[in-house]
Amino acid sequence: MIFPGKTKGLIALALILPLLAACRKQEQAVQGTVKGIEQAAVNAEQKAQATASELDSQRDELEKIPLPTKSMFAGVREASQWANPFLSVGPEFATLRIAKADAGQAASPKSQTVRGQQSQVKIEDLAQAITAIPAEAWRYGRVIAVEESPDAAAKARPAVRRNVVAVMRKLNDLGVVVEEWPRR
Repeated sequence: MIFPGKTKGLIALALILPLLAACRKQEQAVQGTVKGIEQAAVNAEQKAQATASELDSQRDELEKIPLPTKSMFAGVREASQWANPFLSVGPEFATLRIAKADAGQAASPKSQTVRGQQSQVKIEDLAQAITAIPAEAWRYGRVIAVEESPDAAAKARPAVRRNVVAVMRKLNDLGVVVEEWPRR
């Protein structure tokens, strides 16, 4: 014989047990998620420390180059006469020109066209490219010219400008003075 009061209790117990099991599974899932978040935070902190250490190393390397001497480049009005590193920033990458002086060329060419080596650099690889520039390429000191690529399509101009701003921020973080072109 089944007692009416016990039936309600058994039914309630039968309904509660699956709910308790489901709650336990959710609790385990939440604990797993929390552990994943904690691990992601640890990984992000380690990556940030590594990036800061790399940036410090790059700054130290660039500090070997003296600060710029404005009088050496104040008269330069043409990009082709700029004797320091020159960046032309596009929507996807920057073109880095490193000037090379001829054997008989003066240290600060103001009236001669400067010849140089050009290479394309991804924006995210810019710091490594800048620190790899030899010290003798910094004739005016630690200053670099930056321009929006004249070859970029009109519809790419907003992306180019965003990249120019990102490049200037990165150069400033490295302790490099930026001379934006065209000069006004």
